[in-house]
Amino acid sequence: MPVAALKLTCRQDVEDAYRQIVPHVRRTPVIEVDPQDFGLEGFRLFLKLELMQHGGSFKTRGAFANLLCRRAPAAGVVAASGGNHGVAVAFAAHRTGIPAAIFVPTVSNPAKIAAIRALGAEVHVVGERYDEARAAAEAHAEATGAMSVHAYDCHETLCGQGTVALEFEAQAAPDTVLVATGGGGLISGMAAYLSGLRRLVAVEPEAAPTLHMALAAGRPVDAPGGGVAADSLAPRRVGEIGFPLAKRYVARSALVSDAAIVEAQRRLWSVCRVAAEPAGAAALAALLTGAYRPDRGEAVGVLVCGGNTNAVDFG
Repeated sequence: MPVAALKLTCRQDVEDAYRQIVPHVRRTPVIEVDPQDFGLEGFRLFLKLELMQHGGSFKTRGAFANLLCRRAPAAGVVAASGGNHGVAVAFAAHRTGIPAAIFVPTVSNPAKIAAIRALGAEVHVVGERYDEARAAAEAHAEATGAMSVHAYDCHETLCGQGTVALEFEAQAAPDTVLVATGGGGLISGMAAYLSGLRRLVAVEPEAAPTLHMALAAGRPVDAPGGGVAADSLAPRRVGEIGFPLAKRYVARSALVSDAAIVEAQRRLWSVCRVAAEPAGAAALAALLTGAYRPDRGEAVGVLVCGGNTNAVDFG
């Protein structure tokens, strides 16, 4: 179906999804932090700790939206994932008693693969990048009749991820929200809910500027995919369903280096004792490097979106 013919996800869709998933997800906390603790000043800083969500990331919201708003067949569900979406679908499937098969690439963090297995899902490690795992998952769905749960290019997924914005708006109402971005499902879902009410800034690794390149081209295009956050933020291209929302409502994309992401991980730990995975720390990296410079007095929200990582010495 052409993108122009697709019904864009809207604020009401996100609110409807929230009513479905709210008994099954955590309302993750927001903390206000003194920017001076990070060597910054002149603005207010709020961190939404979505890494404390079931399954360790925001992805659980979209997983439950799919499993509760769609009818899964007897064959169960199948998903391709760099890791976090797989954990989320495995968790939601475990809670709802639905069989799940998860396809992941070799780049996936072993901690995420172990978490998927621990939740009782079948795990298939296929290919070096997400797109190879996705092709294998699609073949599995066609062969078995299992329901595919896309990590980002799906209406229900966008609705579920958009509930992050619904909560953040009620908890702090920041002027600007910095969001780590890969396939675009999270930031597009948030854009659907906020609809221009707040400034949204995508933060992407320099090694995987997927939305950055799409915004420059005016359409989804193939992008390189690598770097320290490759298991979360490096799909080949952004989703067709979410891109019109990102194009309309995302103010800009800020790029950060791998070194900046790792430093943001270290600073989150040293300042807040928050152990984020690389993707979870990427949004803060934009502030630490000046890739995003707040106005004086601006209220800035940073989404710490995931914490599925092996134990790391952040000292």
